This record gives sequence, structure tokens and C-alpha cells, in this order.
Amino acid sequence: QVQLEESGGGLVQPGGSLTLSCVASGSDLEHSMGWFRQSPGKEREVVAGIGWPGGTRKYADSMEGRFTISRDIRKKTVYLQMSSLKAEDTAVYYCNAAPDTRVATLDLSQYLKTWGQGTLVTVSS
Repeated sequence: QVQLEESGGGLVQPGGSLTLSCVASGSDLEHSMGWFRQSPGKEREVVAGIGWPGGTRKYADSMEGRFTISRDIRKKTVYLQMSSLKAEDTAVYYCNAAPDTRVATLDLSQYLKTWGQGTLVTVSS
């Protein structure tokens, strides 16, 4: 059973940057991982996905060029570097695992149905 713990959220001004971390445990973790977010009143949406061991990456259209997903295999950690943040990026950010694939995927159906606590990112002046 994969266990995930997100961290790194906080308050940041528009145009600022933030890096989120997701520490994973409980399996060999040799599979794809992804970041998602959920804003108040909206459905959870995919942000980015990364394959194993990290050569493939995919991004949602609105995040491409501003967000970078990466992973440190030794630390079993997945990162999301966010820059040029906008108010509409305000959300709770979650990471999740896609255990049956090693290719980066944005397909929510390939990810686990359970979610961690997430980490809140607030973009505001």
C-alpha cells in the first residue's frame, strides 16, 4: 500500500515561486507519479505526471512552462516546482501514484482512488 505525504505549501505572492514535495513509501515505487490540485468549489484536476525513473513527463496545458515535475528516486520523493504563480493556482495540491504504468500519465483513472491530506497553496498579495 503506497503512502504519500505532501508538503511545501504556503502563502506566496502573484508571480512568485514555490516547490512542493511528496514523500512516498510502502511499495517499490517503480511506477508513475502525479500531482493534482483542487480549488474550492471545483473538481480535482491533474497538474502533471512523471514516469519511472523520470524520463517522461506530462503537464496539463495551463501549467506547461510554469510548473516542473521531477523525482528523486533515492529519496522516494516527487517534486513540483511552480513559478509565475497566479491567484487561480490557489488550491490544495495532492500527489498520487499510478501503480500500473511507468509512463507519465495525466489519466486520473490510472491513479489510486485514495488521497493524502494534500498541501495548501495560496497565491495572494
